[in-house]
Amino acid sequence: MPLFAPKTKAQSTIYGRCRSDENTKLRLKYAPFYDTFEAQKGSRVWKDGQELVLLSSNDYLGLTEHPKVLEAGQKALRQWGSSSTGARVANGGRQYHLRLEEKLADFLGKEAAHVHSAGYLSCMSAIQPFAQRGDLILVDRNVHSSLWSGIHNTNARVEKFSHNKPASLTKALSFEKPETPKILVFEGVYSMEGHIAPVPDFLEASTGQNVFTVMDDAHGVGVLGNQGRGTAEHFGATDQLDLVCGSLSKALASVGGYVAGDRCLIEYLRSYSKQTLFSAAISPVQAACADAALDILQTEPEHLEQLWQNTRAYRKILEDLNLDTWGSETPAIPVVLGDKVKVYYFRKALMKKGVFTTMSIAPAVPPGKDLIRSSISARHTAEDFKIIADAFAYAVKKVL
Repeated sequence: MPLFAPKTKAQSTIYGRCRSDENTKLRLKYAPFYDTFEAQKGSRVWKDGQELVLLSSNDYLGLTEHPKVLEAGQKALRQWGSSSTGARVANGGRQYHLRLEEKLADFLGKEAAHVHSAGYLSCMSAIQPFAQRGDLILVDRNVHSSLWSGIHNTNARVEKFSHNKPASLTKALSFEKPETPKILVFEGVYSMEGHIAPVPDFLEASTGQNVFTVMDDAHGVGVLGNQGRGTAEHFGATDQLDLVCGSLSKALASVGGYVAGDRCLIEYLRSYSKQTLFSAAISPVQAACADAALDILQTEPEHLEQLWQNTRAYRKILEDLNLDTWGSETPAIPVVLGDKVKVYYFRKALMKKGVFTTMSIAPAVPPGKDLIRSSISARHTAEDFKIIADAFAYAVKKVL
């Protein structure tokens, strides 16, 4: 049977392009993405009736089923209903938004914050309203798609620099006049590579160069720094970064995003960010769950301690098998195989032995860096790691 049923009416060029697209046909045939689980409990998920250890979740601290998070979400649902049904600029503003924003700003060491219904929107809005024609955006070439979307929504010039290379940034700056307005865009923790940005070196390279700094710390908050306050706190650079943006859907056990910075910057964002002006506000449940997670980060340090203990245990498994982890320094740990066919079959072998991961292949990663994407949670257990170790040993023997 064909992947797409025949269509009798006249087709537009665009319709025909979609229907005949080879990449989509390959995705549907081999099904490497868009998996659906029937159930989830702790670190385990069920797919097609099979129980699997989930090794690709961004639930770093394991708070998505924490009793305090669940209770906060249920209470907010009863008190506020299911949705604000509007944008903040119109009728969508609620007291729970302000409470979460104040708590986020305080946690991140900033004057103010704004929350959005998606982290993607937050990362876009950290760039789009601030860059104008005549400005220069300097961007680490490996940043997330959301940041690129924000960049592409501006009229500024764009220069890429080599990933995590301060010398490359310095070289790019050397071709520009110091007085030219510049925006430096990078991530605190790169989720595909597991790398931590050399923040002090970037800041030193930017000194005297009229640079406005934007850091996406979606994978740093809850993971690095005192009480998980993020990459800026980890380096003692909180006051030196202009804007920090990120997601509520990782360590903060919710869905949504935020931008934090000086109050004048956040108010400017509220005036000019299209993603902010025209998007529905975050729901009561989303806000309440993130609010509760922030409290847990500051009162229950055992989750962060367990995360790093688990990270060390997992990294040892991979090192003992001589697998390439791309120099990962964080709980986001890739397994680089360098060949998309090997990645596909390696993932299948892991799943056969009870471990669920995801895969990333070029062009989502650089050529020769096709990889298994995995990440560790505080919820992983000793039993999980026994299954993980056996599954990786099997996959190495079967595929490599």
